[in-house]
Amino acid sequence: MMMLAAFVAFQLAAATSPSSLVIRDEQRQTRIPVVASATGPMIRADALAQVLPIEIRGGGGSSYTLKVGDTSLELEAGVPTVRVRNDTIRLASAPQVSDGKLLIPLQLVSDVFPSTVPNLRWDKDSAQLVVSASAPAKRQRRTVIVDAGHGGVDNGMKGPISGGPRIYEKNITFSVANRLGQQLVSRGVDVVYTRTTDTLIALDDRGRIANRAGGNLFISIHVNASSPRWKAKEQRNARGFETYFLSEAKTEDARRVEQMENESIRLEGDSSAKSTEDPLSFILSAMSQNEHLRESSQLAELIQQRLGRIHPGPSRGVKQAGFRVLITASMPAVLVEIGFGTNAAEAAYLSNPGKQDAIASAIADAAMEYLERYEGRVKSPAGDR
Repeated sequence: MMMLAAFVAFQLAAATSPSSLVIRDEQRQTRIPVVASATGPMIRADALAQVLPIEIRGGGGSSYTLKVGDTSLELEAGVPTVRVRNDTIRLASAPQVSDGKLLIPLQLVSDVFPSTVPNLRWDKDSAQLVVSASAPAKRQRRTVIVDAGHGGVDNGMKGPISGGPRIYEKNITFSVANRLGQQLVSRGVDVVYTRTTDTLIALDDRGRIANRAGGNLFISIHVNASSPRWKAKEQRNARGFETYFLSEAKTEDARRVEQMENESIRLEGDSSAKSTEDPLSFILSAMSQNEHLRESSQLAELIQQRLGRIHPGPSRGVKQAGFRVLITASMPAVLVEIGFGTNAAEAAYLSNPGKQDAIASAIADAAMEYLERYEGRVKSPAGDR
């Protein structure tokens, strides 16, 4: 009878539930949106990762395990119970899955968490979840934006110039970008792709996607091509890899690559788009990137070092240019030219799935090394000299 009364009380509270849940510790508080449902207020489980050290593991089918610190909670979508250790606790409403995201009842946070997870308590007066000072620190989530260059009607470069199977840049970049994302996920990093199909995404929109996702890094994958203005032998023999960060191009070759990669804007069908050759608009747009220039150049240097260990072509170094795809990304951002598709040997190399894995792994290693160094500098600024 008491259990039934508790259920009724909780359901009545749900009818007037707030639009957000407040979780606070001694230094800050964070609001988590509450999602209305027919059975009561819900919370997106992954949203709790903003504050709590929580892992969400799918167990196959509709079963899930929430690991909060050292406590594991087992539940199943559509079933109004949660199992903690050897106890099965009844819930007023069942967990749900919506758009691939696990929704848990607010009761799980207000009642179950405080009674089963150490150092958490529910403050009834303020309707807040309070994290004590001795609670395990939340691990900083890292998000890397992976951008596969070109796509859709924009094939990018095609090659090689002579001999070998025909390749298109958009296909190579898509394959390498997916492998890079998988490598990063296996290292515990959240990954957001700017495109997941063979479609054209506007250059300016790619950085905006990164910003909306709260990315820590933006990595754009491309394939280089020799200039038709070069002598025939130079066109065929051009090889190697290079990594760019956003700034004004310093060399004729950097300007060539900049023009080649920015050419995609002409296929976007937006006549109002700013000219890629307008220096004033570039300078104004790039001002928001200034704080990230040094970080971007350091990331580019690490990528060059890592690729140099596995790539058969020569390192063409770290360079800078005014790539449109980098301008709108408000975070350290680089564009990697992983090889020359116009060169027959490198076109074959870039088309090989095993070599694509090696390229992706090298770039992922560089990204992880950069993140570790950056976080070390943030924790200990005096160490950055």
